[in-house]
Amino acid sequence: MKIPCARISFPREVIYHRGMDDPYQEYPEIPEPYRPDDDRFSFDIDRTLRSVVSVRTEIPETAFTSTTLGTQRSGHGVVIDPKGLVLTIGYLVVEAEQVWLVSNDGRAAEGHVMGYDQETGFGLVQALQPLDVPAIELGSSADLIPGDDVIVAGCGGRQHALQARVSARKEFAGYWEYLLDDAIFTTPAHPLWGGAALIGEDGTLRGIGSLYVRGEESGETEGNMIVPIDIVKAILPTLRTTGTTGRPARPWLGTFTAETMGRVVIVGTWNGGPAEDAGLQAGDLVVGVDDKPVEGMAEFFRGVWSLGNAGIDVPLNIYRDGDLMTVTVQSCARGDFYKSPNLH
Repeated sequence: MKIPCARISFPREVIYHRGMDDPYQEYPEIPEPYRPDDDRFSFDIDRTLRSVVSVRTEIPETAFTSTTLGTQRSGHGVVIDPKGLVLTIGYLVVEAEQVWLVSNDGRAAEGHVMGYDQETGFGLVQALQPLDVPAIELGSSADLIPGDDVIVAGCGGRQHALQARVSARKEFAGYWEYLLDDAIFTTPAHPLWGGAALIGEDGTLRGIGSLYVRGEESGETEGNMIVPIDIVKAILPTLRTTGTTGRPARPWLGTFTAETMGRVVIVGTWNGGPAEDAGLQAGDLVVGVDDKPVEGMAEFFRGVWSLGNAGIDVPLNIYRDGDLMTVTVQSCARGDFYKSPNLH
């Protein structure tokens, strides 16, 4: 499955860059009425937006994620260290063999993937040449509440920054075996959300953009799901020095799931992944994990992870074609299927 394109919630006068030398070609500008309002913020908006850079990656066709996430990916990242350390969303950089970082003024630098955390979804990239942009301070996401004014910013300055508000704080379960206990939802939707910066009223970084969500997913109007910055702070020192968090890997099944009325349905499996090898099929209804009933994807994921670390056998209670059966999946560490990034 491909990452879905956003439905842009702006008037039809949204304009597109067409210049051949423009790093934001085909990237929609934010119409002026939707750009950040200086009266609502007490910091230098233009200077802060310089911290957001473009992230472009090339992934080998043989990579495990190439068929689902593509071989050419683009989004954003945020410079969080004066030496050019960039925080982004992990799906942009996982298995990347080449990474380019581009600043607002078009300055480009090659990047090296420093680390990627499966649990939070954060990725780290080190610029290998100077980008000459300021680093943004990490703030706190804990005190953001619905109704707060924020900026959701992509690379490109004010033309690509969106005046938004926090619409909800709630649990988020992703179909790719991903779970956040307290995700941030913002509205309206930024048209290119991946790796975008969530900037608070004080000019600090409060989160990193991950997804476009429809209204029924966020509990509000369509918008973006943001990964809170607080959950990266504890793992950042280890992630930047070792490339991992040091935590044992969770058991991964290789499923794509959907939830309807509390029921968990298998809608697909990763090619060559544990679930496919075990014989799970699209349409299977997951009613329990190790004979313990589950309702909803969050409860399903927690049930799997509670059994132990990656490699453990996971008995799934499945309802298929009118029959109740148990399918045992030998779990793996998701990262074991990924190609390692090039080293510099």
